[in-house]
Amino acid sequence: MAQPIIGITCCRWRLKEDGHFFHLVGEKYIQAAVAAGGLPLLIPALGDASQLEQILSSIDGLLLTGSQSNIEPQHYQGQVLANDFNDPQRDATTLPLIRAAVALGVPVLGICRGAQEVNVAFGGTLEQAVHQQTGKLDHREQGSSLDEMYGPAHEIELVTGGLLHQLYGQTSARVNSLHHQGVATLGAGLQIEALAPDGLIEAFSVSHAARFALAVQWHPEWRFQDNSLSMAMLTGFAAACTQRQLSAKKR
Repeated sequence: MAQPIIGITCCRWRLKEDGHFFHLVGEKYIQAAVAAGGLPLLIPALGDASQLEQILSSIDGLLLTGSQSNIEPQHYQGQVLANDFNDPQRDATTLPLIRAAVALGVPVLGICRGAQEVNVAFGGTLEQAVHQQTGKLDHREQGSSLDEMYGPAHEIELVTGGLLHQLYGQTSARVNSLHHQGVATLGAGLQIEALAPDGLIEAFSVSHAARFALAVQWHPEWRFQDNSLSMAMLTGFAAACTQRQLSAKKR
């Protein structure tokens, strides 16, 4: 049987001032898709909603990547921030893509910015500076080396009986933390899967999705092979992608 095709969302960045734009994605996400048994297919941030149906008919799963950029606040009635790093072409690509993927039964895994995109796609809002809120932890990366930045940062408590708990089989875990924005209010049809000690939503699922649709605020793609929670998530995602592939062949 052929490998399921996993579409991976790209960013659109200008790497040099007044230079060319590039569509790019971190290699760690590609490696995670391969580890899930998939054949990676990069989805450029073209911002063209007319191509969504063709894109989704060509993939068996959708992996929404993390990024240094933030979703433009206009999409969730947020405050416009000075010197904010945005990627409007990515927003224009991913937000309608997420809604269409869920509607068509394409499995979805959202990571960090990708999780925030899922929330915003279904009408949720974001906290733009979690570390400035009273009673909240500083969820930004710490240290200068990759090992420090991606090291375990805090505990999460999984919701008993939720999708993530069913995949992992345990009710707590330690995760990394490299974000300054996070969920403020959940979008329609989304349900909490895990919480940080300060109450911040760390994971959620799409309750009305026909197949796997999970979003997490941390980075399970980092050294996934050494992390049982990450492997449980990737295994569950892979199984859903394979199921989607098989059902598509029957049609």
